[in-house]
Amino acid sequence: MNDVALSPDVRENETGLHESEWPLQHITLAGLSWPAERISRASNPPIIMLHGWLDNSLTFTRIAPELAKLSSLHAVDMAGHGHSGHRPQGQGYLLMDYVADIAELIEEHFRDGKVDIVGHSLGGIVGALYAAAFPERVRRLVMIDSLGALSRSVSETVPQLRKSIKKRIAGSGKPAVYPDVVTAAKVREGGLSPLSHEAALTLIPRNLKPEGDGYGWRTDPRLRHPTALMMTEEQVIASLKAIQAPTLFVRAKEGLLANRKGMDNRADAMSYLQTVDVPGGHHCHLDGDTRPVADAVKNFLENE
Repeated sequence: MNDVALSPDVRENETGLHESEWPLQHITLAGLSWPAERISRASNPPIIMLHGWLDNSLTFTRIAPELAKLSSLHAVDMAGHGHSGHRPQGQGYLLMDYVADIAELIEEHFRDGKVDIVGHSLGGIVGALYAAAFPERVRRLVMIDSLGALSRSVSETVPQLRKSIKKRIAGSGKPAVYPDVVTAAKVREGGLSPLSHEAALTLIPRNLKPEGDGYGWRTDPRLRHPTALMMTEEQVIASLKAIQAPTLFVRAKEGLLANRKGMDNRADAMSYLQTVDVPGGHHCHLDGDTRPVADAVKNFLENE
């Protein structure tokens, strides 16, 4: 475990935290694992944690110690993120390929019984699609500021395809190099889902690699390319209806979904959905006061 993998506060405070690797047929996924706090809990369903777009497994370091009181935790770097492998040249990062990765991960490395899945943002989308396709393997599902895939109308199908292909042909451009981790963290603080400086410093070391006299992004630049095909809203609703596991939607009061239209229709499509509102923005599980998220998720997972 090197200094760019974990921030100092995580290295000092997380007893038992260790690096993990899960070889699949065509890629190796990496991540962080926390053992169950008590041996008596080790037989409980393992908790698989899936991060958001351009994040990594460090996103769960604030809430993982509390959840480890229930069972073993395994926070996965999804393909192209953190320390996991990248897709081969000529391929992109399709949503359904993430779902296939998680299906293979669980089939090969968590064969006994069911699992609990906790996903943030993109991770919640992937977890929900997996739970819909493989209901026999999921005991409980948690989606943090996430409630189904992004959707586009059928009229946008061809324009989206054109945009995706043009970007694939154009490529990603010259990668940025930063003199130190702090400078890179300042860049990550902005964007669609802003982070505090403290949260950015916690998250990004795992997304960096040494580059000359500084640091460059370890994450695959193709992650920023537009996807070629997106689900329609009808398809999203159908996938949510197919989920059989009891599900918790953790809605951040200042998050990306707080005022998004159509969320009530998605919630109504699910038979076993609980919703809890928590303070904070999109990264409510990482940034600011994370106790409400940790408590909500822990209470949901430990109730039979």
